[in-house]
Amino acid sequence: MNHMSVTIGTPLQSSAFKVLLLGSGELGKEVVISLQRLGVEVHAADRYDHAPAMQVAHYQHTLNMADPEELKQLIAKIQPNLIVPEIEAIATEVLVEIEASQTTTIIPSAKAVNLTMNREGIRRLAAEELGLPTSAYRFANSLESFRAACDDIGYPNFVKPVMSSSGKGQSRVKSFAEVDAAWEYAQTGGRVNQGTVIVESQIDFDFEITLLTVRAKNAETGEIETQYCDPIGHCQDSGDYVESWQPQAMTAVALEEAKRISHKVTAALGGCGIFGVELFVKGDKVWFSEVSPRPHDTGLVTLASQYQSEFELHARAILGLPVNTTRHSVAASAVIYAGVDDTNLSFSGLNLALTNPNTDLRLFGKPEGFKRRRMGVATARAETTDQARELAKHAADQVIVNQN
Repeated sequence: MNHMSVTIGTPLQSSAFKVLLLGSGELGKEVVISLQRLGVEVHAADRYDHAPAMQVAHYQHTLNMADPEELKQLIAKIQPNLIVPEIEAIATEVLVEIEASQTTTIIPSAKAVNLTMNREGIRRLAAEELGLPTSAYRFANSLESFRAACDDIGYPNFVKPVMSSSGKGQSRVKSFAEVDAAWEYAQTGGRVNQGTVIVESQIDFDFEITLLTVRAKNAETGEIETQYCDPIGHCQDSGDYVESWQPQAMTAVALEEAKRISHKVTAALGGCGIFGVELFVKGDKVWFSEVSPRPHDTGLVTLASQYQSEFELHARAILGLPVNTTRHSVAASAVIYAGVDDTNLSFSGLNLALTNPNTDLRLFGKPEGFKRRRMGVATARAETTDQARELAKHAADQVIVNQN
């Protein structure tokens, strides 16, 4: 029996086990807290000062992570054991180089980060290489090819920049009359303006889920095993999640198919860690939508529902430790938006939000608010998902955002 021993040093000393987080949003913040509890030295990087994860890390670094030179210099300075990308807008070619040199491990793998940064890469992998069911799609990189793609796919269809996140630049096109405006909007909404968009057919589905899929090492054999959290249902508003709940009821056949698809796509991406696999479901049928090689925003519900949240699962998996995906409660989460474009905000009504003993809050501490920026989340536990959703929404609604 090959007992693999995992060793972690002491933060801020020469034995330190160092993790560099690229992107320091609210999901990264929870990952940092989980890593801190295990004695890891954490470096949090982002493009602006005082990002949420920086507030709980040992060191913070502000830089343009899409600039290969800046990123290389930072990595050379820190010499981290692991690099954990939390966002897409990163100079991924640097990560590919570093992985090839075998000096540092990229989580979950440079291939995964590179492919998922771009909707074209991941869609072609899923549909064309792995043969997974997806919506019909076309890529277009000019207004002419875009008009043709829309006609080809038919209406209504969905348009997304290949490089974007959180719904930016996405639209639903109902007729040819809306095509040119959708192209314009997609061009302004991409993270990195590459000009390429994906046009997808509208699938007639009953609901969409996130299947959090964890690739972690077996404590005794050191082999990577795949485990799944219970499916998370969610609803979105213009591509951005507003509430999620766990578990989402689905047929046994659909759940098996969801696991099959998730296993295939995560195995192809490789490495260890948590993956947020987004899927469409209708009856027993399941279609692959997209995958994030990191904790997923809809997975914030796991803070209330599971023994180990998606953030603890990620921290453990990337450190080579065993994981437990068991759920102990039915729960839901509801987003708290800033509602204003301003800095120095304050939040009141917290006592009312937390009156029910089964509710909880996370305020992310973002230095600046925008109308549609997530500033926090409310979670709730209940007997049923409907009750949990109602309770979480009610708690979120009690939080008032004030301009000072």
